[in-house]
Amino acid sequence: MTAQTPAIDFTHDPELRSWVASAGVRSDFPLQNLPFGVVAGTTGVAQHDAPRGVVRIGDAVLDLRGLAASGLLIGDAQSAAEAAAHGALNDLFALGSGPRVALRRALHYLLIEGAPRQDTVARLLTPLSEVDVLLPARIGDYTDFYVGIHHARNIGALFRPSDPLLPNYKWVPIGYHGRASSVRVSGTPITRPNGQLKATDAPVPVLEPTRRMDFELELGVWIGPGNRLGEPVGLDHAESHIVGYCLLNDWSARDVQAWEYQPLGPFLAKSFGTTISPWVITPEALAPFRIPVDRAEGDPAPLPYLDSPRHRSHGGLRVELHALIRTAQMRKDGDTPHLISRSSSRHMYWSVAQMITHHTSNGCELRPGDLLGSGTISGPTAGSEGSLMELSHGGSAPITLPNGETRTFLEDGDEVILTARAHRAGAAAIGFGECVAVVRPAIAYPTT
Repeated sequence: MTAQTPAIDFTHDPELRSWVASAGVRSDFPLQNLPFGVVAGTTGVAQHDAPRGVVRIGDAVLDLRGLAASGLLIGDAQSAAEAAAHGALNDLFALGSGPRVALRRALHYLLIEGAPRQDTVARLLTPLSEVDVLLPARIGDYTDFYVGIHHARNIGALFRPSDPLLPNYKWVPIGYHGRASSVRVSGTPITRPNGQLKATDAPVPVLEPTRRMDFELELGVWIGPGNRLGEPVGLDHAESHIVGYCLLNDWSARDVQAWEYQPLGPFLAKSFGTTISPWVITPEALAPFRIPVDRAEGDPAPLPYLDSPRHRSHGGLRVELHALIRTAQMRKDGDTPHLISRSSSRHMYWSVAQMITHHTSNGCELRPGDLLGSGTISGPTAGSEGSLMELSHGGSAPITLPNGETRTFLEDGDEVILTARAHRAGAAAIGFGECVAVVRPAIAYPTT
């Protein structure tokens, strides 16, 4: 597979607008974004509720099955629309960037102000409020990384104040294999898990609902074309395997994790649930927001397989990330969500390309629809911490909300909302939408 860098072209022109009224400059989903997703419900001219692939534009979705049957597409764009027409996007993911880019350009032509055939395309649009949004793909495997160095330092400092980073951190992109079966789309409630807890002064552990439930502010990465078992992916080819990005909340039970993680790492403290945003934000949409990859002075240079001049010049990504909370009382009172963290993907110590290259360096096979998590992306300053574990300093410093409520960790009824937006001068801003879930009470463990 050839190396590829998403190119900036006419589809990124910030002066261009869509004839879809809701896709204005304040929308997360203007003409320059055009992310993929899957919905159920009547869409466009379709008269049944089967899941189908769509593209989001403003507050509407465009039915790709109907578009594929419309005669408005040709060549690779037609092939991509046909591949995306089903109830999961894995076939589209497998095609690679060529057909995906062709479809993006065709959609841009059909949705731009003054475009021909607007009446035909308009019949394929459905308000988002009239459909159910689903997971965009069948997730075969899910791997969560730990590439946020400020998060690693903050967590490490709670246990090793004098030496928070473990010796391997600046040499190897650390990750663990998560549980794909418990990944859910935004809007699905998350149930507080039961787990083994052991207080420091307790002689034995107990099985109880976690008392330290936490969120994690992360980027998700969708894998497109895979690699064959035994064949590593080189760094300058890694981005050819990325089909898109999303927001990801890898919920954590910190007290369960503290007891179970030694010697093998995360297990039940993580596998009870992961929430992702539903829209696949393509590498093409994010092309204007690429940045160089920098290492701090004095840090070791990556091993050669994780380094190249090309990667250093453009391998980073700048997306602003936010975490908000709204308690049950806040919802009852009609209060708006409260921003508790503001961070950026530029704080990732290891890039997405480095994550993929290292993941496959032993010959591990990735497949279309696999999902990667970045790990918690915290920033270096107060208010940029991407988890309550950090924000509350391990539970010792509660945060106070505008209505006077306090939190060290999440309580039942709390709603966590993650958002993201990419913007810079000379480019149209695009967003990711929301990644949101409400914490439900634990289910009583059966006694017989």
